[in-house]
Amino acid sequence: MAHAVLVIGKSGSGKSTSLRNCSGNPDWNLIRVINKPLPFKGKVDGWKTDDYQTIMKCLIQSKASNIVIDDAGYLLTNMFMRGHSSAGKGNDTFVFYNKIGDHFWNLITFITEKVQQDKIVYVLMHEDKNDFGDVKAKTIGKLIDDKVCLEGMFTIVLRCIEESGKHLFVTQASDGAVSKSPIGMFETLTIDNDLLLVEKAIRDYYKED
Repeated sequence: MAHAVLVIGKSGSGKSTSLRNCSGNPDWNLIRVINKPLPFKGKVDGWKTDDYQTIMKCLIQSKASNIVIDDAGYLLTNMFMRGHSSAGKGNDTFVFYNKIGDHFWNLITFITEKVQQDKIVYVLMHEDKNDFGDVKAKTIGKLIDDKVCLEGMFTIVLRCIEESGKHLFVTQASDGAVSKSPIGMFETLTIDNDLLLVEKAIRDYYKED
C-alpha cells in the first residue's frame, strides 16, 4: 500500500508552496483539482482533473514516486455545487451527501490499498473548525463529518502554519489541530514546509529508497 499524507491549512498558509523544491523533479507529479497557477516559479508535471476515476488512473499510471493532490477538498465542493440544486429534499438530501462522502472515502481507501507500495500520495486540503473549536480538514456538511473521520484514515497529518514570517508544518497535535506522525519520524514539533524533507523523513523512517 502507498503512504498517504494529509496536509491541511488555511488559504495562503503554504500548502501548495511546500512543492517549491519539487519543481522539475521527475519523482514528483501534481494532480490539480483546481486549475490555478502554482505560487512559485517552475513546473511540476501532472494533470488537471476533478474526476475521481481519472485521479485513480493517474495515481496508478504515474511513474513518479511522489504524487500530490492539490486542493483535494474541491473534489467534495465541486461535486456538491454541481448537484445540490437537483438533489431534492428530505431523504434525497441525505443520499446526495452520502454519495459525496462515499466518493472521497473510496479515493483515500484506493490510495492506501491499491496504489503501489513505493509511492507517497500527499492530499492537500483547507482547514476548518468544528463546533468544539478543533481544527480539522474542511469538508462539506456534518453528514460527511459524522460518517467519516477523515484524519483517522491517515497515519501522517501535517498542518501548515505561519510563525514569525516562516511557513511551517506542525507534526504533532497542537493548539486543537489533529496533526500527527509516527513516533520519532520528526524530531521537532514544527519543520520547514518542504515536501522534499517530508518525503526523506518518511522513506528514512520506513527504510525505503
